[in-house]
Amino acid sequence: MNLSTPDLIIVFGFFLVTILIGVASAKRAGKGFKEYFLSGRKMPWWLLGISMVATTFSADTPNLVSEIVRKDGIAGNWVWWAFLVTGMLTVFIYAKLWRRSGISTDLEFYEIRYGGRGAAFLRGFRAIYLGLIFNIIILASVLLAGIKISSTMLGMSAEKTVLIISVITLFYTVLGGLRSVILTDLFQFIIAMVGSIWAAVYIVNMPEVGGLNEILSRPELQDSLRFVPELSNREAWMALLVIPLAVQWWAVWYPGAEPGGGGYIVQRMLSAKNESHAVGASLLFNIAHYGLRPWPWILIALASLVVFPELEDLQRAFPHIDESVIADDLSYSAMLTYLPSGLLGLVLASLIAAVMSTLSTHLNWGASYAVNDFYHRFIRPEASEKELVSAGRIFTVFILLVAAFLALRLDSALEVFNIILLIGAGTGLLFILRWFWWRINAMSEIAAMLISFVVAILLTLVLPDHYEFWDNMPDYYRLLIGVLVTTAAWVTVTFLTPAESDETLMGFIKKVRPHLFGFKTVIKRNKVQPEDIKTSNFSKELSAMFAGIFMVYAALFGTGFWIYGMWLEGSIATVVFLLGIYILFKIRASVF
Repeated sequence: MNLSTPDLIIVFGFFLVTILIGVASAKRAGKGFKEYFLSGRKMPWWLLGISMVATTFSADTPNLVSEIVRKDGIAGNWVWWAFLVTGMLTVFIYAKLWRRSGISTDLEFYEIRYGGRGAAFLRGFRAIYLGLIFNIIILASVLLAGIKISSTMLGMSAEKTVLIISVITLFYTVLGGLRSVILTDLFQFIIAMVGSIWAAVYIVNMPEVGGLNEILSRPELQDSLRFVPELSNREAWMALLVIPLAVQWWAVWYPGAEPGGGGYIVQRMLSAKNESHAVGASLLFNIAHYGLRPWPWILIALASLVVFPELEDLQRAFPHIDESVIADDLSYSAMLTYLPSGLLGLVLASLIAAVMSTLSTHLNWGASYAVNDFYHRFIRPEASEKELVSAGRIFTVFILLVAAFLALRLDSALEVFNIILLIGAGTGLLFILRWFWWRINAMSEIAAMLISFVVAILLTLVLPDHYEFWDNMPDYYRLLIGVLVTTAAWVTVTFLTPAESDETLMGFIKKVRPHLFGFKTVIKRNKVQPEDIKTSNFSKELSAMFAGIFMVYAALFGTGFWIYGMWLEGSIATVVFLLGIYILFKIRASVF
């Protein structure tokens, strides 16, 4: 489709502002590692929180949500809504601990919690494994979303899409570092939210859709409108609700929803002014990510079921698109082709913003691992600050080049989501307990990391190719198997290998001041009085965590009830939301 003059002005204006932010941030970013990768540790909570939200507002996220709604209805979103529990755990229990550690990347944690060669190996290996290999897979899935959007809305080739997005993102990311990323995130988030909400309102009210009442009254969409699966559908309950809420949130590592925090979320906590700003940033992120953003995507996905009820309808509407790319996640961008001039430019800019905000964050985060935890730690310990910044810029370019190559060979957003979940299955409990249980050691983490990866390869690539039973196995069965095997393995290794030295453990306790219930053996052995180590109020933190969970879920489903015209249920959800705010306000001094 052709863009009008107003559309082009909006899109090029967006590119110009983004580039100018990178140029303005370049001078400060070049001063040293902490400026380039941590913004000098001077960022306020609200800016960091918005940056976290913008990063997770990738263009592949509405594509993923659309695919989920079309396949499993609104209730299918529990596969990621369940991660709110993980998020609130991070907000009220772990955010302060991360900021208190004073480290530059979350991988430095290994050499304050563990000692010896095992800790060094973990730090170096995960710098390559997460910062390069795993990160490249995620970046490729984000670029895939950009490819699907440009192919449906602009008829642009995959190669041309990747080239344009990569060059502009690299420009401001390489120049300005994390400060540039965070400031552009703010600009991009505003555009993305305005664009998605406005687009949802327009699309739902198109003549082809017939309005909200038409969507809500269609018999064939009734199952898709449920917030939880049909009670009689045991398989759906297990896959979409029971497993995510009972197992997935604590057992699975997933970028942006790591149990206990990790990756770019921790990078922003470490950039905060202090512990309170770290907590406030992560709280704002969870409220906006789960409670504010999903409904525009959901409404557009429901509207797509009216206009394109089957994949064949998508194929007929877009005959120029390769048949291998036609999947349910294409429906979101397909619906956007109906937008009028002006609004089309704004929404297209918002989608480009979503792609670029996630790309820039993952590039900066991945490069921080490669530089701080591999290059500086093992290759050039004597490197100057300017050399580290130069190395960061080189790694940034390298990571995106490889990701662009991989993106041209992927098919589906949900496919990538499920693979990443399985690779992280069984590691989550370790990431939660390592802060509070003295017995966990470096070998525990090495075992969890290696075994989870091997199990994921076996369950997704090896066994399905040789046995029909494994090929037909539901994804949640694979997830459970991965969790059970990996968890059993790392727990066994923990008890079969020596604990870390008391010197290492006491150094960690004194520096981070975690809750001491799992370190009593070590404290007693070293004749230290627990009252001499100032820790926070665990019971109030747990109260805040559950208040936050109910508050955000009330916001999420309360919005849905109001949209559905269910006034009583909407009013009850609103009361629960306000009650959650009241509880957090009452105990704010103990948790912020």
